Amino acid sequence: MDKKSITGLVLIAVILFGFTFYQSRQSKKFTEQKAATEAIAAAERMAREAAEGAAVPQADTLSGAAAELPGADGAPKADSNRIRQFGESLFAASTGEEKSYTLETDLVKITFSNLGGKITGVELKEYKSYTGAPLCMFREGSSRFDVNFFIRNGYNDVQVQTGGYYFECDQPARMTFGEGEQSKTVSMKLPVAGADSYVEYLYTVYRDNYMIDFDVRFVGMASVLSNQPDFGVEWGNVGLQNEKGFKNENNYTTVIYKYPGDKTPESLGMSDGSKSEEVNNKVEWVAFKQQFFSSVLIADGAFQNAQVGFDTFRPGQQAIKEFSARLTVPMTAGQTDYGFRFYFGPNKYSILKKYDLDLQRLIPLGWNKGFIDLFGLCGVVNRGIIIPLFDFLGRFIGNYGIIILIMTVIVKLAVSPLNYKSYLSMAKMKLLKPQIDALNEKYPKQEDAMKKQQAMMELYKKSGVNPMGGCLPMLIQMPLWIAMFRFFPSSIELRGQHFLWADDLTAYDSVLNLPFNIPMYGDHVSLFALLFALSMFFYSKLNSSQTPDTGQMAGMKFMMLYLMPVMMLLFLNNNASGLAYYYFVSNLLTMLINYGFRFIVPDEKLRLQMQSNASKPVKKSKFQQRYEEMLRQQQAMQQQQRGKKR
Repeated sequence: MDKKSITGLVLIAVILFGFTFYQSRQSKKFTEQKAATEAIAAAERMAREAAEGAAVPQADTLSGAAAELPGADGAPKADSNRIRQFGESLFAASTGEEKSYTLETDLVKITFSNLGGKITGVELKEYKSYTGAPLCMFREGSSRFDVNFFIRNGYNDVQVQTGGYYFECDQPARMTFGEGEQSKTVSMKLPVAGADSYVEYLYTVYRDNYMIDFDVRFVGMASVLSNQPDFGVEWGNVGLQNEKGFKNENNYTTVIYKYPGDKTPESLGMSDGSKSEEVNNKVEWVAFKQQFFSSVLIADGAFQNAQVGFDTFRPGQQAIKEFSARLTVPMTAGQTDYGFRFYFGPNKYSILKKYDLDLQRLIPLGWNKGFIDLFGLCGVVNRGIIIPLFDFLGRFIGNYGIIILIMTVIVKLAVSPLNYKSYLSMAKMKLLKPQIDALNEKYPKQEDAMKKQQAMMELYKKSGVNPMGGCLPMLIQMPLWIAMFRFFPSSIELRGQHFLWADDLTAYDSVLNLPFNIPMYGDHVSLFALLFALSMFFYSKLNSSQTPDTGQMAGMKFMMLYLMPVMMLLFLNNNASGLAYYYFVSNLLTMLINYGFRFIVPDEKLRLQMQSNASKPVKKSKFQQRYEEMLRQQQAMQQQQRGKKR
């Protein structure tokens, strides 16, 4: 790779970055315009329905004039219309006073509301936000939960949306667990056609569990419900910013859903704007996932289909994303009870795995089907090696910075045989440097590139050197490298853990806050990220000084020496400090181990071995024979082309 190629790659990268930035700005502008248009349309629709006397759940949406018009029974006309469409029970439930009920367990504090019969707040008692405030799963007043179904009204069925009605609840305003009590049930009832025909929400909360059983019951509704194949569930909330860095937390915040029988869940992916998706298949569960905490709605059977999405807040609003899910539940004739579950809790591997619902795959340890996770190898490394080792060390050591250091030493010792192979390859290339330099002087012209390459291949073969011998050990270690990249920012055990100058090993460490923001870098200086970038530069500098210039590796040297340290600095400056700390210590240990290899295998011993290899007859493999034949053909073609030009 020559300088022109490098310049071309850099220009392409700049163009792609500029195009992506422009597209994101345009997408954001389009989303804002679309939201404004939809808001205007919704307002016009509500005004039109009010003018036509259409029924709406809450009386305060009607104009005063419409409410005062008398009906045939002497009641206001709008009220008469609603009574005629929905019945007296639902009409009575459309107005009321909102009341809150709280239930505390050893793990959570849950707030219920009689308006919509929904959960309006969840506080995790064992965790705090990065500011030290109580950790709330979603913003108060932002939760939405609505069950939609149709009831009979002559020849015209009428849709009931439970989110706008006041449920009946005979629970005390504050509930706690008594001694020896392991579960409590909260009942919310919505009368539909008299006291004996109602919709009931049953929440069963357990003392030592983040999972809540949730049952929807249609009691005495056989003669009231229309003949419908399904009913709808609308669920949503606003995920608060609970971590130090908005950008890093947003990178791990999305909507995830899982098909029944499929081990790997689907994700809407990372985005700074709005994103939605229609799912025309059965869905087992839907999760509003943040970096370390998730809200999950699970169907005992399966949802028939779904529409999921999110909108991203701007930094500084103390919120990350607004989540939404519209789900369809199949109805069976004669079935009155439909079972669901809510999970409100931490993304902790040991907790999620015990539910046997594949919820542990909410943690991005390497489950995705793609190259970035090397087709599942990274997940295997994390589950089989990293997590057990991390948990084992955590039983005896309280400082997680020390645990990371010990893990790094253990991992480096485990892969030292591979590092030894890489060192031998580089050491042999260093000893061949005078001979390679001589070949560069012998064939300085571009038209002699084929001859020079053939001569170098012959030299490598005689000396028993594989010029790419250092690459294979690096490729073998790549699943481990990516596994660590996945593990540290997702490990809730590291959340809020202090080490040296870092106050949270899952967030960036800042030793200097800048008065301005540098694009792609940020408004602070992460010392661990800077130390790793410097160590990467010096390590690459040391290797490049010992590696001969073959003409083919110049572009690679430039990338490893200058481009990669800068790219890693930009990437890690806003990432988890524990990850940058691990990479920094790993680099230092690699340099130390390679220094030790110099004493185990001195250069003189290697030189004698290479001279011995050179004195032996060269056995060419079929691949090498074909490769040399291809080089000869290319050389002949170049000579013909030069002859024609003359």
